Amino acid sequence: VQLQASGGGLVQAGGSLRLSCAASGRSFSTYGMGWFRQAPGKERDFVAAITRAGGNTRYADSVKGRFTISRDNAKNTVYLEMNNLKPEDTAVYYCAAGRWGSGFIVRTIRTDYDYWGQGTQVTVSS
Repeated sequence: VQLQASGGGLVQAGGSLRLSCAASGRSFSTYGMGWFRQAPGKERDFVAAITRAGGNTRYADSVKGRFTISRDNAKNTVYLEMNNLKPEDTAVYYCAAGRWGSGFIVRTIRTDYDYWGQGTQVTVSS
């Protein structure tokens, strides 16, 4: 599967952005999906993930209550709604897809993902 992330940009602190990740192929609904982010000089960290049917989600503590992950399997797209953005949210955001054995357990480790998009830059100014 190929992934194309979009929706990044420059926003002031307190603002909002919605990231989208469009997937190619007909098997999108068989993949768990996740968002990770990488700030300059730092590791690529988990942000949010959702199971293949969308029934379960999980978030990093740093974004809980501010970010929402969702998916539309009919459109082969996963979204990340980001509200109340902070300067520390500045990073390149990557979407990823993984073939998880369980449809209920949400995976948060990078090695649980098989395919990655190219990333979209999010910059939050103070």
